[in-house]
Amino acid sequence: MLFLEKNFGRQSYRKAEEILHIEIIELIQQYVDGENIYIPRKSSYRQAWGTEIKLELLKRDKQIYDEYLAGSNIAELACKYYLSEKSIQRILRIQKYS
Repeated sequence: MLFLEKNFGRQSYRKAEEILHIEIIELIQQYVDGENIYIPRKSSYRQAWGTEIKLELLKRDKQIYDEYLAGSNIAELACKYYLSEKSIQRILRIQKYS
């Protein structure tokens, strides 16, 4: 019996025999004998969907604002970060008032 686990965004499998007592394995086998199953994280350990990317975007937006204050113009920032000029303007406006 194998259990799916995530490692650095990738999924891998662990043998149930390495982490569970035989009694628990036998109980699970009554329901799923010889199949792979996924056991989700406890809800208290879960992060909200997109948490990591939101933090990365906040960091990027702060960097864009700092570069703008240091003298970069909107066209340069749009080119550097592969964004439209409108997106850069929106980021600057939000950063200015946050």
